[in-house]
Amino acid sequence: MENSQMPYEGQPTEGYYELGGDVVAQRAVQRTFLWMTLGLAITGLASVFTVDSGLVFRMLEGNIYWFLFIAEIALVWFLSARVMSLSLPVATGAFALYSILNGVTLSPIFLIYTSESIASTFFITAGTFGAMALYGYMTKRDLTRLGSLLFMALIGVIIATVVNIFLRSEILMWIITYAGIVLFVGLTAYDTQKVKQLAAQTAHDEELSKKVSIIGALNLYLDFINLFLYLLRLFGRRN
Repeated sequence: MENSQMPYEGQPTEGYYELGGDVVAQRAVQRTFLWMTLGLAITGLASVFTVDSGLVFRMLEGNIYWFLFIAEIALVWFLSARVMSLSLPVATGAFALYSILNGVTLSPIFLIYTSESIASTFFITAGTFGAMALYGYMTKRDLTRLGSLLFMALIGVIIATVVNIFLRSEILMWIITYAGIVLFVGLTAYDTQKVKQLAAQTAHDEELSKKVSIIGALNLYLDFINLFLYLLRLFGRRN
């Protein structure tokens, strides 16, 4: 579940500043975080349902899990690349569908870790995410210069993770874990500032602004989920 780049780089019209564009942009940012929160809620409900219904066991017995995993990867890449050309209902539906699929594929964590440690790690993640999102929104520092560095670090973590599937090195696993935490803490601040900038740039176009909110919500959702999973390696207690 890797982070994606937001595809819009347009500029606001002159009227944007005359028509209370700051208020419109703030509402767009609020809408982005609302979508992200809804996505997390959908994921949580999907995970709990998959476990409570026993579907998680049937999913793991066959090849269904890997089919769903590949499907969600394909969906997130499709949504990231095509969001601006999709209709708003389709883009919204794709985000909701991805949230469901991710919830289903994440459900096995309830078989590995105790519910109490999952809950406590969630709150640790929420606090960390909230602090970095607030920093990204409030800071005057231009974080976009970190974009290339963060992207290269993301690729490095992905490659190292794939390599360690075969090496099964515990030392490398912990290096990846700590690197992943630092990476997604940074991406949270970076993506939040990016959402703020794009909200200002697209405030003159309501439909475009709503699409930017969806892709922004997807990026922040991915930051949260990945940060949660890496922190769970540290704080999770196994069943």
